[in-house]
Amino acid sequence: MSADDAESDVRPGDATDGQVGRERAAEWFLLTGRRRVAAGLIAAVFFAGVLAVARVAGVPVRTLVAEKNTLWWVFSPMIGAVVTGVTLVITISQLILSQELGSLGDQRERMEGSMEFRDDANPRLDSPVGSADPASFMRQLLDGVRARADSLGAAVADAPDTALHAEVDEYVDAVSDDAARASEVLEDATFGGFDVMYGALTFNYSWRLYQGRRLVARHGDAFDSETRRLLDELLGLLRLFGPAREHFKTLYFQWELVNLSRVLLLSSVPALFVAVTVQLFVNGSSFPGALVGVERLTWVLAAGVTVTLLPFFLLLTYVIRVATVTKRTLAIGPFVLRNTDRDRIDWETDPQTESATEPGAETDPQTESAERE
Repeated sequence: MSADDAESDVRPGDATDGQVGRERAAEWFLLTGRRRVAAGLIAAVFFAGVLAVARVAGVPVRTLVAEKNTLWWVFSPMIGAVVTGVTLVITISQLILSQELGSLGDQRERMEGSMEFRDDANPRLDSPVGSADPASFMRQLLDGVRARADSLGAAVADAPDTALHAEVDEYVDAVSDDAARASEVLEDATFGGFDVMYGALTFNYSWRLYQGRRLVARHGDAFDSETRRLLDELLGLLRLFGPAREHFKTLYFQWELVNLSRVLLLSSVPALFVAVTVQLFVNGSSFPGALVGVERLTWVLAAGVTVTLLPFFLLLTYVIRVATVTKRTLAIGPFVLRNTDRDRIDWETDPQTESATEPGAETDPQTESAERE
């Protein structure tokens, strides 16, 4: 199941328990689960699959080992693959991380850009200085979004235009609910795990930004100065959320590359040890007898192949999560790439609104939930 399959167009009220369970399982495997545990599950399934095929096929493994030199054909290429693969991945990781190295001028420019963003964000956070912790900083942004949204809803509560009141009220409720859900995810999050990135993905700022801009295009003339100011402040915070999320995403990817390099180095040692040991000391007469109807030698070889492939399983789980996050965050700003139908505000289309929308914004909109863009 792909990441997009896990997030179908079924409305929450229509989803069955089985669908919810599959979506949660896919979300865990693709995003939220610990990568080492996910790799362990893949290894366990692979090991069980090899034993099942051996049991069903009924081919004597000892005959294959003795007559066809199976151990050499299987484990000798694996040794070269492990050494080459680990070396290649670590080299690529170091190449990417080398971007952190630079001249004093480059580092100063990065510092000035970071401080400029913080100086722009601090006045909007209702705080003299925004938090230095990524999770807390994102929560401050979300708290500011909720406060502006609530103030906007109160400002139009007595508006004579019932259509304006209804649309703004629905928009405010959607923004507040999304921000509250994301803030809850970030409450106990610490940078280094996936929690901070997961919380940032939970809030679909791009769709809310698009909705707000379309609201201005549709009812801008009906807003008084105070209401328009509150809406502009809300949209300003939503604009800040995008660069902040992209910055923390970059830091998270670099963090994951370091973790991946380390875990591949550690797992490659037992993988090479098992591959070399099996190839040197195991033959057709080793491990006589059977266990639950399967030759003991089959158990040993299945375990040996699984352990040797463990670096690949780890690489697979890390790359899957990085690729899923990348796909969820390809666009920045009021562009919606994915086509779902949840919590949708049903806005009628008219020429004035259509001319005010941005290219690419006509894609059927979406609202994010926990693994969302």
